[in-house]
This record gives sequence, C-alpha cells and structure tokens, in this order.
Amino acid sequence: MKFLLIVLCVTGLMLSACQTAEIKKSTDLSDKISKKTFGKLKTGQVIDVYTLENKNGFKTDIINYGAIQVSLLVPDKNGNFDDIILGFDEIDNYVTNNPYFGSIIGRYGNRIAKGKFSLDGKKFVLVCNNGENHLHGGVKGFNNVVWDFVSSKENENGVSLTLSYLSKDGEEGYPGNLKVFVTYTLSNNDELIISYKAKTDKKTVCNLTQHNYYNLNGHDSGDILSHKLMINADNFTPIDVGFIPTGEIKPVKGTNFDFTKPTPIGKNVNNKDEQLVFGKGYDHNFVLNKKGEKGKMTFAASVFEPKSGRFMEIFTEEPGLQFYGGNFLDGSNIGKDGTVYNFRNAFCLESQHYPDSPNKPDFPSVVLKLGEEYSTKTIYKFSVK
Repeated sequence: MKFLLIVLCVTGLMLSACQTAEIKKSTDLSDKISKKTFGKLKTGQVIDVYTLENKNGFKTDIINYGAIQVSLLVPDKNGNFDDIILGFDEIDNYVTNNPYFGSIIGRYGNRIAKGKFSLDGKKFVLVCNNGENHLHGGVKGFNNVVWDFVSSKENENGVSLTLSYLSKDGEEGYPGNLKVFVTYTLSNNDELIISYKAKTDKKTVCNLTQHNYYNLNGHDSGDILSHKLMINADNFTPIDVGFIPTGEIKPVKGTNFDFTKPTPIGKNVNNKDEQLVFGKGYDHNFVLNKKGEKGKMTFAASVFEPKSGRFMEIFTEEPGLQFYGGNFLDGSNIGKDGTVYNFRNAFCLESQHYPDSPNKPDFPSVVLKLGEEYSTKTIYKFSVK
C-alpha cells in the first residue's frame, strides 16, 4: 500500500521537533483501519470515526471528538461478538449529554478540591464543574474538544491510532501550554492498549486517563452486579461527602472495599458503610500494590462476567485505579441502538494518580516540569474462561 508521508513539525513545547505520521491517500487507511464521517458539530465541523480491527476480529470505533472510544467488540465464550462499552450513536449526545462515556480525561482526571492548588507558592484557580470542586478537567476538558489526527499504523503486532491536542496556557485555569498525544492500539494479542505522552512549556499538573464504561455481557445487557472483580490493592483512599480524599490511606482488609480476591460487584455495594454512602456506592481510588515497582507496568485488576465468559485483565504504569460502579446512571442517557442506560449498568476502572494529589503532598506527585515528558500506558487484555 502506498502511503503519503506527512511530517508534522511542532514547536519547542511538543514531544519532538518533528512528529512523523503515515496516512494513506484514500479514505481507507489500511486493510484493518478505516475512516468515515461520524457527524457534524453545530459549528459545521466534521467529526471523523476511525475503525480499528485486529486479526482476530476485535473491533473498535474512535472519534476525534474527545478522543472518544465509541465501541469495542469482543467475543464471548461461544465466539459471539458484542459491544462491551456504553456510548451513543450520534455526535450531539457526546456534546450535550455525555457522562464521559469513552472519553480521554484531562488535564486532570478525577477531582481537585475546590478547584484550587499551588505550584511554587503561586495559587491557581480552576473552573469548578462538580459542586465546589473541579472534575475531569473542567467544562472544557479533553473530552469536550476536537483532537487532531496524527497517525494510523498497521503491523504484525496490531493496529493503532494516534490523536493529539494542544491545551493552551490558562485553559480551565491550568498553567502552561500542554501538548498531548494519545495512542489507541488494538493488538493481535487481544489487548486494548492506551498510551499517553505530554510535554509542557511551564510547570503544571497532569493526570490523564480514559473513561470507558464497561459491561462485559454487552452494553445493553443490564446491571453489572454479578461481574466478579479483583483489584490488586491492599489499600484505598477514603473520601469525604464531596468525593474528595481525606488524605488517609486505609487497608481494605475486613471492609467492603476488599477486592483482593474475585468478588461480585454487588455483594456489598448496598451496605450502609459510610464510605459507600458518601460515594453512593463504589467511586473510590485504590492504591495499587506496586511493591517498589513505581512507574512500571504491573497487574492492576481483573473482571470476569460468568454468563458470557468474558475476562478482562488490566495492567498499568499508574499508581492508582478508580473503581466507579455506575452509581449516577439513571436512565436519562439513551445510548447505542436506543438502549436506556440505568443505575449500575456499567463500571469504570480508570488508571490514574490519586484524586486531589495537587493538594496532598503525601500522594504521588502529578507535577510536570518544563523539559520533562509525561508518559504512561495502560493495557486492557481480553480472553474467555
């Protein structure tokens, strides 16, 4: 196949002086990568959807609005493919009615208390979009912007798509021009690999994640309470009534937060534990067992869905994992194929640094300095049992 070589030269704050991208001249980017129009914004801007397919028939759709993963088709124990992530058929719903379905989250995933933090004695005030707190990057988070196409690739390892976004100095109150690259890879080992890179021209904070809502029995199959979850974490960070970590790190042993062995999500979710009341269920950060392997790829969690036999394992370089049990799904989101997404119809497992880390000096640092590169990767591996 003939490819047009495009060199994207970028400024000093970018990842390198030049970024090389390959793109085929036709609409079909390769045998396993294609592009078509997903819809138009009210401004008239066209939003594209890229379809990636690995050699085993796993398939995903990703749009350049919010770098959102719209669908993910994986087989069950009988070889039947189902879409296992929640989402919408139309762009308008992603713009106006999206509880972060499938989105890339930034500049800061999760919450920052009262939308305030300090760097080198200078105070920064962010947009507060979650009561008195800042959540998932604010009103103009990375989920609510158009990303640029950088490259698509197909090789013996699988298929990938890279998108980029420049978050300008002062956007939502954050300091520094931050250039972000996100790569989605669908490997031939049946892995969804999400890689992030970023550089800044001024000291800032950065904590990126991806917000898929999973239901391993299919996005339209009801609640996820029978899914068996295991999290490789002996500790978690308790929250206050505003979902902000107290700063404590507490053991999960003997609590409703002990997922060190595979446990049905619904087993303890309705207990009147103070933390479950505060979170309206599970909406907490788990401190992953890194055992001196800070920044290294380690096992984080697994989920097994008994009916379909689908099994998902998560590996990450991040120190934390946010487990959210779909507590705010209330039937107001009408998703793909007209599906009504109700209470606890999905779960999220978001690799991350801990919430409110800019205000918690004992938590792992989220500060990104001039000249440093933010780089992290998370793998979701699929199989059947």
